[in-house]
Amino acid sequence: MTTTEHPPPSRLRAWMLEGLADMGKGGGQQVPQSVPEPEQHAHKGQRWWRVMCLTGVDYFSTLGYQPGIAALAAGLLSPVATIVLVVVTLAGALPVYRRVAEESPHGEGSIAMLERLLSFWKGKLFVLTLLGFAATDFLITITLSAADASTHLVENPHLTSMLHDKQMLITLILVALLGAVFLKGFLEAIGVAVYLVAAYLSLNVVVVIVGMWHVATHGHVVTDWSSALTTEHGNVFAMIGVSLLVFPKLALGLSGFETGVAVMPHVEGDPDDTHDNPKGRIRDTKKLLTTAALIMSVFLIATSFITTVLIPEKEFKTGGQANGRALAYLAHEYLGNGFGTVYDLSTIAILWFAGASAMAGLLNLMPRYLPRYGMAPHWARAVRPMVIVFTLIAFLVTWIFDASVDAQGGAYATGVLVLMSSAAIAVTISARRARQRNWTIAFGVVSAVLLYVTVVNVIERPDGVKIGACFIAGIILVSLLSRLARAFELRVTSVQLDPMAERFIRDMASRKIRFVANEPDRRDKAEYREKIEQIRADNDIPGEDFVFVEVTVLDASEFEAGLTVRGEVLHGRYRVLTLESSSIPNALAALMLHVRDTTGRIPHMYFEWTEGNPFANFLRFFLFGQGEVAPVTREVLREAEPDRARRPRVHTG
Repeated sequence: MTTTEHPPPSRLRAWMLEGLADMGKGGGQQVPQSVPEPEQHAHKGQRWWRVMCLTGVDYFSTLGYQPGIAALAAGLLSPVATIVLVVVTLAGALPVYRRVAEESPHGEGSIAMLERLLSFWKGKLFVLTLLGFAATDFLITITLSAADASTHLVENPHLTSMLHDKQMLITLILVALLGAVFLKGFLEAIGVAVYLVAAYLSLNVVVVIVGMWHVATHGHVVTDWSSALTTEHGNVFAMIGVSLLVFPKLALGLSGFETGVAVMPHVEGDPDDTHDNPKGRIRDTKKLLTTAALIMSVFLIATSFITTVLIPEKEFKTGGQANGRALAYLAHEYLGNGFGTVYDLSTIAILWFAGASAMAGLLNLMPRYLPRYGMAPHWARAVRPMVIVFTLIAFLVTWIFDASVDAQGGAYATGVLVLMSSAAIAVTISARRARQRNWTIAFGVVSAVLLYVTVVNVIERPDGVKIGACFIAGIILVSLLSRLARAFELRVTSVQLDPMAERFIRDMASRKIRFVANEPDRRDKAEYREKIEQIRADNDIPGEDFVFVEVTVLDASEFEAGLTVRGEVLHGRYRVLTLESSSIPNALAALMLHVRDTTGRIPHMYFEWTEGNPFANFLRFFLFGQGEVAPVTREVLREAEPDRARRPRVHTG
């Protein structure tokens, strides 16, 4: 809103804030773009199968540790429990996220769907809570994947003697390298992901085929396994029951769906897609989700079977050679150390790069909400500063968990399950509102299953919810402090006047522009007459050449919004401008700056002092957009326009 000149930014600042037009140019208090970059260029992007590889580096890379986790959790039941996981994936999670993609095609996910159900501060706090779990999910994806990559490196037979005590250092280096990739530029990451996924899946196909061949040519391993399984669990129903009980521990196998939706803005879609109706992007994202789920389901079942029947149980435990690297163990065991080393390198690369899809999800999700709520600085919309912030947090998480894959599993599963449960609830509500009875029932069942799994996971592994709670507390604390620091910032993104309002302004532009701030009450003739008499008496001004300005606060928890000004003549005499905003002082300041810029005249606005405790009035302003209006309006103007000679005038009597 301000036109004040600012010195050009430094080269480092311009590079850090590249892509954030107003900040990169040193625009100071100018209002930033309200639409993230991917949305502004919705027609650009990559083919869906390429973007699938980006989310696939997270989803497919779980093959590096999922079979080992399943074996530890379910023992001999690992293949049966994995089949239960696949059923939940294809019959539950996949339909849910196909619906999420349809209703939030710009990557906001279920958080945006649920945000629309709640307003005011309770809605903001609810979103901040979900963002806390999303941060848990994505950040632990980065740290856990890097930790498992370092495990594959340290456990390689050729390197174990040299690197056996360097896992923490290696993990930190991998996290730092990931951050460096995003500091350079993100679009190149998709091309890298395609080659990594192709190589990794190809090598896994070889391992699976060789493993199946060994099982087929050594029939006793299946017989031994089935006999031990029957002895341990008795019958099929008991096996299924136990599989359902251990299912929460296998939840990491569901991790790819949230990132699949988060990277939606990078899907190309059709040339005729619009921001409001990107039907091509929605269609292709559904293909992405379905294809990834089918590929992963096949691999999960096959790998859980061969690792269970071919690897001794003791090797899965902590300190065992298959702990966190079951398929790598088979690659070395049956294809030699040469192939095994190639497999290790491929696994290390994709696990390291799995953090790329998680980082992309964070960069797509956080800047959509926190700056818009006023709960993050303007620079939080820029990619590079946020990459540095997330990388530093990942360093801290890695240090806290001592770069252990097993220790981070609970926190990872909690983040994944909370987000999936929220997605299932969101689509259930959506289907109910659309009066789709069958879908409502189906999604309701999925919601119940996921909620059960989430609760069981939290009970069994409370560390996950503790870490999530830390993220939530941190986000809420930083958000409230940021909102407090930005309390006097001009937050109106645009000002539009209707014809009558423009007529009032043009008429006054030839004289002194005088506004009277009025809190609407009865809006009868006596109210306006008494207001003018009071303003004239308090400020010793003759005449009645005033225009009243009345602001109605809608949702005070909103931070940024456009301002529409409507003019009307009441009682055949009194000119009134009506505004709707989240904050009275900000709306008045924005109107005065707009009038100054369009007319070239300095407007004056007259207020009454507000009665009451100043601190209580400030809290009313902070929480409800009202309170001590006159001094806050003046402070907003002072921050927006440093040049006192050009600053609109505020009078209080």
